[in-house]
Amino acid sequence: MSFGSFNLLQTILLYAIPLLFAITLHEVAHGWAAYMFGDPTAKMLGRLSLNPIKHIDPIGTILVPAIMVYFSGFIFGWAKPVPVNWSNLRHQRRDVALVALAGPGANFIMAFMWAIIAKISFMVGGEQLRTTQVLIAMSAIGIQVNIILLVLNLIPIPPLDGSRVITSFLPGRWAYELQKVEQFGFIILLALLATGVLNIIMLPFIKVLHQFVMSIVGLS
Repeated sequence: MSFGSFNLLQTILLYAIPLLFAITLHEVAHGWAAYMFGDPTAKMLGRLSLNPIKHIDPIGTILVPAIMVYFSGFIFGWAKPVPVNWSNLRHQRRDVALVALAGPGANFIMAFMWAIIAKISFMVGGEQLRTTQVLIAMSAIGIQVNIILLVLNLIPIPPLDGSRVITSFLPGRWAYELQKVEQFGFIILLALLATGVLNIIMLPFIKVLHQFVMSIVGLS
């Protein structure tokens, strides 16, 4: 739907709420998975909380997404990473991969939840009621945000989750070499984004997942 019926403040809120949920639950999912597999670090530090304030990074959660949406319409951001002591995990290679996948998995579930909200909103009042207009618009953003974060985080560039999944299956030497790239990871991502390569890589996966989510709830 068009966002022309919303003023600037309303549009910011429409983006802020799904983004905060997406980033917060992504990080909490990492922490809960780590806790389930033997590492209590996040729990002891109070990071297994759904309170967004505990996870907000002023730059990655607020400034960068706002700039990205304003200039490109592409959502890119992050929260404060939930601390994980990987040595506490009971089955190192398997559990590292599962903890890493927990974050994107949470985004996948949230995309479905927003799609269900959109479906119910269409059934109740569609775009004729102001309340359902808001819910439909917010749901569309929620689906988009979560699918983008899911696909982005599965790219195998450190420190993204995909790199930890790949690392857990690589021989020790190769895993070590990949981990060394982490200090340059953010620069690599910015370069890919600035050149448009990141969009080229992500867009086919985003389209397929978006169509899949929408078709499951009957909105395609």
